[in-house]
Amino acid sequence: MTKTDGTPVAVSFTGAVKTFGAVRAVDGVDLEIRRGETVALLGRNGAGKSSTIALLLGLDTPDEGTVSLFGGTPEQAVRAGQVGAMLQEGRAVPRVTVRELVSFVAGRYPAPMPVADALALAGIEELAQRRVDKLSGGQTQRVRFAVALAGNPALLVLDEPTAALDVEARHAFWTSMRAYARRGHTVLFSTHYLEEADAHADRIVVIDHGRVVAMGSGEELKRAAGGSLVSFDLAGRGTEGLSLLPGVTAVEVRGDRARLRTDDSDATVIALAGLNAIRGLEVAPASLDDAFMALTSGSDSRPGSRSDDRTGSGSDTDLETVR
Repeated sequence: MTKTDGTPVAVSFTGAVKTFGAVRAVDGVDLEIRRGETVALLGRNGAGKSSTIALLLGLDTPDEGTVSLFGGTPEQAVRAGQVGAMLQEGRAVPRVTVRELVSFVAGRYPAPMPVADALALAGIEELAQRRVDKLSGGQTQRVRFAVALAGNPALLVLDEPTAALDVEARHAFWTSMRAYARRGHTVLFSTHYLEEADAHADRIVVIDHGRVVAMGSGEELKRAAGGSLVSFDLAGRGTEGLSLLPGVTAVEVRGDRARLRTDDSDATVIALAGLNAIRGLEVAPASLDDAFMALTSGSDSRPGSRSDDRTGSGSDTDLETVR
């Protein structure tokens, strides 16, 4: 359940901007995360998730706006041992065992988690005596998780945490993460796996072109996509007038099949029946995939906007205002 009024704020972004040359990697982000909340940053590769996390951890400073953790600066929170992080990049430490590495990191915190607990929570007890530089990619990722847990931080930050894991290891990881969150800790994770965000976050924050374009639960995002999808075979007929049918908010044509995004599927189907256009008719609720595509589709011609593998956003919807 999303934390609401009365719960102290753990993370606050206010108009945060970070530029790299002409690229606005973070473009005016406003975001609050309450203590005890689990939040997913969802976006395509290059959308600005990692840049946002870098500001959160004090690895970069905003060119405009502010970022605060637990009422202070990110640097203060990190020094106080309130933050643990699992980042995408980092080289294995040579000639040390997993237990030695986790023990070393735990010793840098004022009130660390017992090393045995960190190893158990990350599911790597059997790796404790193995050398870190001799592990597989998936095993290394789980060690990074144990390192992030070692200080027993109030805020756990995970940047694409399951990127190197197979399906079984991903399930084990999320089981561990949920166990840590149930202890009352705040968790922020970035991902481009929609099903992970839907299944494991109290709230999803969609980022595109460095902007927050939507936030809310998975169900709220799905409703924002238009409620339902009505699809049918065109059977050679044109698409004129489909966008004007009752309830229809968007029309997509794939080959000889039309997909109508609608907020009133009953009215849309009745209108289609009146047009004798119900061949191969299917009605289904919008998925998180549909919501994500709707929220991050279109083009963005803003100066300095990013132009990598993403498409732009035509929506500035904050789903918390339209529940």
